[in-house]
Amino acid sequence: MENGRSKSSRVAVDLSEGFGERLLGQLLDRAHEMPPQLLAPLVAEEVRRIGGRDVSILLQCYEQLELVPLPGRGLTVGEVLPIDGSRAGEAFLLKTPLEDVQHDGVRLYLPLLDGSDEVGVMALTLDTVDDDDRRLLRRLAGLVADMVVTKGAYTDQFFQTRRRHPMSLAAEIQWSLLPPMSMNTPQVSIAGILEPAYAVAGDSLDYALNDDVLHLAIIDAMGHGLNASVLATVAVGAYRHARRVDVGLAELYAFMDRAIDEQFGPDQFVTAQMMRLDVATGHLQWVNAGHPAALLIRGHRVLRTLENPGTLPVGFGGAEPLTHSMDLRRGDRVMFYTDGLVEEHHAGQEQFGEERMIEIIERVGPTTRGVQHMARNLSHALKQERGGATSDDATIFLVEWHGGTADHLATLDI
Repeated sequence: MENGRSKSSRVAVDLSEGFGERLLGQLLDRAHEMPPQLLAPLVAEEVRRIGGRDVSILLQCYEQLELVPLPGRGLTVGEVLPIDGSRAGEAFLLKTPLEDVQHDGVRLYLPLLDGSDEVGVMALTLDTVDDDDRRLLRRLAGLVADMVVTKGAYTDQFFQTRRRHPMSLAAEIQWSLLPPMSMNTPQVSIAGILEPAYAVAGDSLDYALNDDVLHLAIIDAMGHGLNASVLATVAVGAYRHARRVDVGLAELYAFMDRAIDEQFGPDQFVTAQMMRLDVATGHLQWVNAGHPAALLIRGHRVLRTLENPGTLPVGFGGAEPLTHSMDLRRGDRVMFYTDGLVEEHHAGQEQFGEERMIEIIERVGPTTRGVQHMARNLSHALKQERGGATSDDATIFLVEWHGGTADHLATLDI
């Protein structure tokens, strides 16, 4: 790929709506049969056609700390970039394109959003930038993000790029189960993060948005290592199976309870919370099966814990659980977490504790933008406050209810 392009050839490039439609259409048409290894040269060629150069695709690492360059023919493979303190990281966190004027042109950083889940950032350089460029590149970045996610199902390369450290077998199983770690719609936003990313075993989370009902679950399987991962796998599978036949929360708990008991016997269990949120009204229902109580956050303050009589952990054969409910206000956040966040301690010393965790939540919250930024920064701040120790899985699952409707997204402007 050429290192630069002349000003005159740049000016001659047609960037009209019709040209952009044809260019993106060719990319989409080829993507259906394209093997994963050709994603890089095809994207590089698309950028070259609009007068661009030095294109990089940067993927978020599993710890949500760095952006890692994807190798591939035609791509510029530079250094790993920190999410905090880099222009690419800033575009990633803000979910908005950024531009840097440099001596040889304009460097653009475009967030790669699959739906609303952040995959990474695409960076490239143009001699000059106008609104036609911005429109076309924003659409190209969206298509590239979709292709990374879709083609990622056929290759290990994208997963290998995201790994900065060796991953345990238990963690491999857990990551294969997880949904996208964030989702953002006009009515609701969710985000999760798991620590230690490369050695997590028993913690997991899941969600599904079915019409106006957001289903959520967070689980913590007993034990460590591969046994905990297998236990968590069955729990998540049972949760999804029951959720997809549209049973109530009490029946869902009972199904999960039977599945764990029949497979593992009475000596193994899973703590869990299962929730349903009506995204139109803000009505939240939940069942707590031996899990730490969730926190209600309003205006960056922890208003209260959602303490209610719970039931026995999944697998212990508890009685029919009580279903609790409350109505959220717009902007309310609910934070679910596993006990590894508060039970960390050095030998002979007291546990980290819920009170210290709440202090950090209220300190970090006002400095963040959105639940994904908060989940990430909060997890890293809590780990730092614990002295960098994570001897047990520690998971955060945040939900923010916005209210309103998303119907306008189904109405075309033309």
